[in-house]
Amino acid sequence: MLGDLNERSREVFRQIVDAYVETGEPIGSRTIARRLSEKLSAATVRNVMADLEEQGLLVAPHISAGRLPSEKGLRLFVNALMEVGDLPNAERDQLTKNCERAGYSLDEMLGEATSMLSGLSRCAGLVVAPKTDGLRLKQIEFVPLSPGKVLAVLVAQNGSVENRIVDVPTNMPTSALTEAANYLNTQLAGKTLDDARLLVARERERIQSELDVLSASLIDAGIATWAGGVKDSSLIIKGQSQLLENIATIEQLETVRRLFNVLEARDQMIELLDVTSEAEGVQIFIGTENKLFGGSGLSMVISPYQNAEGSIVGAIGVVGPTRINYARIIPLVDYTAKLVGRLIG
Repeated sequence: MLGDLNERSREVFRQIVDAYVETGEPIGSRTIARRLSEKLSAATVRNVMADLEEQGLLVAPHISAGRLPSEKGLRLFVNALMEVGDLPNAERDQLTKNCERAGYSLDEMLGEATSMLSGLSRCAGLVVAPKTDGLRLKQIEFVPLSPGKVLAVLVAQNGSVENRIVDVPTNMPTSALTEAANYLNTQLAGKTLDDARLLVARERERIQSELDVLSASLIDAGIATWAGGVKDSSLIIKGQSQLLENIATIEQLETVRRLFNVLEARDQMIELLDVTSEAEGVQIFIGTENKLFGGSGLSMVISPYQNAEGSIVGAIGVVGPTRINYARIIPLVDYTAKLVGRLIG
């Protein structure tokens, strides 16, 4: 497709996309003629725009209006015409400083990264936290909360902490909780949750004989509720309010409403991001290119991040209207993903 465009057509198309990113409005030939370095009449620009529309790169929202880049046109621009620069040092430093703040838990760090990504990109930021089923256990504790309620605290070797409330009989003694925790810390330290599940299943009878039925049930619940794979991954979304800015029409409000509905469809979002995490580098989905957004006129820029062993454990990115500034957001998402990967270790 790019080979079908001469230099003049490329420049006119580039200016149309740039103007669209800036304003979100249809662009007329006179506006483009004033933006071009080459002196061209509005009539000449109209002819070029007509050719671009015929190739499916531009669309006319109304008969008498200017033109907008189509999804096909935006894809061509992102793949072949866009110039991606480096992330400014000030923004790198800001991201790094805030995410490295002492005392942050894993969830807090991911929440901070997502909030900053949202603010800097002026889009909604989202992240899928590391799946728990590949993490290795470091320590397990059971904390009495009230009669019949116990807090299971599971600490992974990468520093992440999961808390789960477990129902137990009201007469369970504190000593049973201590024995259960001691047993698990002895047997399961350094093992993955898959290993832990297998061990608990195989040693169930011996656990029952060494402790008792109640503490064995507690152990089982404490392990099983933490493990679960993709469906139980944490989804963090920050900055939906960014999408409410510059709302000028009912149609735009409807687009934002559809986006909020999409973001609430947690299983669909995690399924899409899980597929994304199987690829390398920044991934860009424009409008109808993925089933999640359909005809909502939304784009997503997202990148997987890796742990110290090089395994992909999550994904982070932004979602916004198709006119987002891809050239700015791509390096922002890329750097944030690499930063998160480094910090989770």
